[in-house]
Amino acid sequence: MAIRRGRGVAAINYPTGMNLGGDPTQALVHSTPTGNFMVTLSSVDLGQGMKQIMAQICAETIGVPTDRVVVDTADTDTGPHCMGTFASRGTHRAGNAVIQAAREARQVMLEVAAEELEVNASDLETDGQGNILVKGAPQKSISIFDVALSAHFKRGRSISGRGMFLIPRSYPEKETGAMKPSTCYAHACTVAEVEVDDETGEVTVLTVKNIFEIGRALNPKMVEQQLVGGSWMGISHALYETTEPYYPSRDHGGTDFNQYLMPGPGDLAETEIIVLERPSADGPYGAKGPGEMCANPQIPAVANAVFDAVGVRIDTLPITPERILRALKAQASN
Repeated sequence: MAIRRGRGVAAINYPTGMNLGGDPTQALVHSTPTGNFMVTLSSVDLGQGMKQIMAQICAETIGVPTDRVVVDTADTDTGPHCMGTFASRGTHRAGNAVIQAAREARQVMLEVAAEELEVNASDLETDGQGNILVKGAPQKSISIFDVALSAHFKRGRSISGRGMFLIPRSYPEKETGAMKPSTCYAHACTVAEVEVDDETGEVTVLTVKNIFEIGRALNPKMVEQQLVGGSWMGISHALYETTEPYYPSRDHGGTDFNQYLMPGPGDLAETEIIVLERPSADGPYGAKGPGEMCANPQIPAVANAVFDAVGVRIDTLPITPERILRALKAQASN
């Protein structure tokens, strides 16, 4: 009997959104009288940081600091239409819609500024700090605060914009069944190192190294946090979480989340994250959707590492000590 070490590798790709039935998302952007901007969406922030990313995208497009943007995710009665926050589509679909809406609002803003400065709107640029400057003559400028006041109380203009990003529905070819379910794919590869006690069947994940290609990391620190959390979730799916079967009968199953088996802080492996940026041609500033993918490659990587360690292939999740011992016993009897 011994502690055996193994290493497993797994690589995956993952679609961003799904256009089997069309995949539209709308956004609205408008300025307040004091030059702040409101983004209205029906794309809900589930804790993944969508509001922060949409604020960044809007601010980058209009040319203002991010803290000048507020995001309201409204609801299905009051917000513009969205297919939903699923399929790793939020940043990609909503982000593109926000860019369209912000561009329209920016154009109105520049037109009002041009009237105030008595120049052409095409001669203006933003400095990213809340000011609009004349190209080549930055001393001639106006604050976005003053532009918003002028638009609301002097010019009678609405600094606002509408955006809609639509991936047309993909229909299968009758002859081959070929179709295009997505517009871009993110990619990932995980290498897991484990130790397996061949007497007890217990698995200890030592290290997990993850490489993710996600288009472009619009907020690198938030991306890292999401990918690390997803990696731990993948390990939890691989080794711990289940609702059945119970042993030896369903009467012995957990009754609430206090009895639902998940890894604790002492069970988490040393985790490394490497992000590769290969901007997507149709992504907002090159972004794809890393969401669900971040918890996927760890599962087959751990399964492959267990196989490398003790030579048995477990194809049912979670990979429990009992299943490993049963497989080892079956292997020894053959």
